[in-house]
Amino acid sequence: MNFKKAFYFELSGKTAFFKKPDVNTYAYFTYNNIHKIALLGMLGAILGLQGHKSKEKEQEYPEFYDKLKGLKIAVIPEGKKGIFSKKIQTFNNSVGYACKEEGGNLIIREQWLEEPKWQIYLLNNGDVDSELYQKLVNFLLTHQTIYLPYLGTNDHPALIKNPQEVFLEKNSCDHFDSLFLKEKVELDEYETYDGNVIYLFQEFLPYAFQPYYNFYKYKEIMLTNCLVLNMDQLSEAYMHENRSLFFY
Repeated sequence: MNFKKAFYFELSGKTAFFKKPDVNTYAYFTYNNIHKIALLGMLGAILGLQGHKSKEKEQEYPEFYDKLKGLKIAVIPEGKKGIFSKKIQTFNNSVGYACKEEGGNLIIREQWLEEPKWQIYLLNNGDVDSELYQKLVNFLLTHQTIYLPYLGTNDHPALIKNPQEVFLEKNSCDHFDSLFLKEKVELDEYETYDGNVIYLFQEFLPYAFQPYYNFYKYKEIMLTNCLVLNMDQLSEAYMHENRSLFFY
């Protein structure tokens, strides 16, 4: 049987905030799950790679994305049906240069995820430099980091637990436990793998950067208990133990 080596860890935090770029006059809202660019940014911080602030105008991408964009990820959210509780947090910004509000005080409202937790898998098919990838693996295994990892912003420290190298095998399952790209998967809209009422979670998440301008590119991500009809046609589909995974 053919096996493929990957890397696994549990990622969690007390709170998280993955800001949607849409600005609302009342509050800033968060994506429900960590998206690929946020995860690559966190891994880049662990390695000490540079981010947006250090990007030169002529550079196509910030360093962390340029070096890690070929990494494939699979994400299993541990929220019920892929959804985490959220609350609006209100706080003041009274720094003079940050605020032109009357009285010099800006009221900020942010929607935070509460107690988020994901199972994360990383897969390098040769699209990330092997030495850099091995350095990342070694850092994760030994809990080393150059910059502190966080979940969206530095108000939300990330906790990484149970890091380990694992072996994947070809997927022989009839559903996905992880998030997957809607455009790739054909679903049975009437039958479920667990016999329960159908649930279907969908969210447009950032999955790549536009070159130079670095605006988000989006794809529709899903989680459902519906049966998958084209599993044997998906090169992105793997199994680890009893978990059915989609890598993107």
